Amino acid sequence: MGWLRRRPSGEDSEATEEAGGQERLDAIEFIPRAGACVASGNVLSGAGRVRWMVREESSAPADNGWRIFSHLDTEEYLDDPENLHVADFNAVCMLEPALIGIWDLPVGSDLQLVVDEAGIHVVDTPTGREVPREELHDPTTGRRPR
Repeated sequence: MGWLRRRPSGEDSEATEEAGGQERLDAIEFIPRAGACVASGNVLSGAGRVRWMVREESSAPADNGWRIFSHLDTEEYLDDPENLHVADFNAVCMLEPALIGIWDLPVGSDLQLVVDEAGIHVVDTPTGREVPREELHDPTTGRRPR
C-alpha cells in the first residue's frame, strides 16, 4: 500500500492515484530502507488505532518482520488473509509515529501502545514493562537500542 504526499499550496493538490477508494500518499522516509511490514486493514484504513506490534523472522528480503495490529482486530478478523496487507513501514509510521521507535527492536518483540493522560507508551506485552526511550530507535541521531 502506497501513500500520496499532499503537495504544498500553489501546486495541484489532486490525488494522482486512488486505491480501493482511499487517497494514496507518498511515504515520508523516516527510516531509510525500513522495509515492509504486515499491517491489518483496520490500521491502514484508519478504522482502528495501532495497538499491538509483534516482530517475527522476516519472510522475504524486504520484510522487516513487524506485524502491526489495531485495537479493533479480533482473532476472527485476523484469521482472514484479506484483512492483512503488506505495507511500507514508513507509510505505517505516518499513521502512528510511535512506530518509528520500535523499528530495530529484536525479533521476538511483543509490544503494545498504551495511551493515557501522560501520553503514548511502548509496553512489552508479556512483562507489562514500559520500554524506556533510550531503548527506542531515534532516526535523528541514528541511535539504536543496546
